[in-house]
Amino acid sequence: MSKPHWRRAHAGDLLAISTIAARIHPDLPERPEVFAEKMRLYPDGCRVLAASADVAGYGLAHPWMQHHIPPLDDFLDQLPNAADCLYVHDVAVLPDHRGGVARAYVATIEGLARSSGIAMLALVSVYETRALWERLGFRPVTADAAPHAKLAPYGAGATYMLRDLAK
Repeated sequence: MSKPHWRRAHAGDLLAISTIAARIHPDLPERPEVFAEKMRLYPDGCRVLAASADVAGYGLAHPWMQHHIPPLDDFLDQLPNAADCLYVHDVAVLPDHRGGVARAYVATIEGLARSSGIAMLALVSVYETRALWERLGFRPVTADAAPHAKLAPYGAGATYMLRDLAK
C-alpha cells in the first residue's frame, strides 16, 4: 500500500470532499457547489490526500485579502486582483490518516504563495485546532469588530490566524 500523498483535486473528487467535510465538520456544513467553485477558481490550491484508490482528506486554498474572512458556505464569485495572502479555507483529514499530512499540504500552499509573490498565509482555526496551526507557524490575529462578526459562523473558539512567509 502506497503512502498517502497530496495530489491536485479534480471534479471526480467532489463527492469524496463533500463526504469528508460532512464527517469532519458536521457543525460547519458547506454545499458541494461552494467547494466546486473554489476548485474552479484556484485549482492549484485544491488538493486531496490520496490513500491508495481512496480520498482520505482534502485541502482548499485560494488567493485572498488579509483580514477579510470569506463567508462560510458562500460563493467567492471571483478572486481579488491584488491578493496579498493565500487563504487556507480548509484542511480536513480522516482520523486514520492524520499525522504530518497537514504540514505537507501547508508546504505545498507555501510554495504556491512564494511562486505567486505572496508572502502571507491566512486561515480560520476551528474546533480547537489553534495549537496545530501554531506548530505550523501561524499566529493568532486580534480581530476588530468587523472580522470578529465574520468569525461567528465558524463557531465558538474560531481564531483568525496569519503566517508571514517573509520571516
